[in-house]
Amino acid sequence: MRDDFIYNETDVLSMLDDLLADNGSAWWDSFFVERSRPCPFFVDAPDENLVEWLDEGLIPTGHALELGCGNGRNATFLAGKGFSVDAIDFSTEAIAWAVERAEKAAGSRISFQCCSVFDAALTGDSYDLVYDSGLFHHLPPHRRKTYQELIGRVLKPGGRYGLVCFRPEGGSGLTDQQVYEERSLRGGLGYTEDRLRALWDEGSFSG
Repeated sequence: MRDDFIYNETDVLSMLDDLLADNGSAWWDSFFVERSRPCPFFVDAPDENLVEWLDEGLIPTGHALELGCGNGRNATFLAGKGFSVDAIDFSTEAIAWAVERAEKAAGSRISFQCCSVFDAALTGDSYDLVYDSGLFHHLPPHRRKTYQELIGRVLKPGGRYGLVCFRPEGGSGLTDQQVYEERSLRGGLGYTEDRLRALWDEGSFSG
């Protein structure tokens, strides 16, 4: 653990990030390098719910941001539906896979960034859709508020936010305190709908 002087909130967040070594980019690089591993999000197809939302006209075509794009399956799907897409993942192996996928898809308009979503170059009020399929449940508790603020900053007024994450029975079952006691998310945290809604003003995401 670093021996840095704790001066402000950013220093505290960085210190807590360092406690959770299994949540870093190096771990995810080792995970994504084995592309043949049996994993639900290593498939080629986009999320079924995302396909359904577009088919039902719930999401107007425009500018989309995918947080934690992985192998690029959702980003490439959105680009194929006419979206201009910004896609972020902090695994170099994931981004390399996603770029390969996008290059094979004619006309894909995707801009990739390899970094933490909190370090990405993003313009406020610029996205019609912000989509997260599996990043949020890998965030440690101290990053939830930062994440919520990021969504609120970049989403256009009237824009849509989509989230796919673990339910309680699919997560590690750890409490927030246990995450720091064990220095691990142990695969990710599960959430009830009520706990998710506690992060956002329900009215802001209605309609």
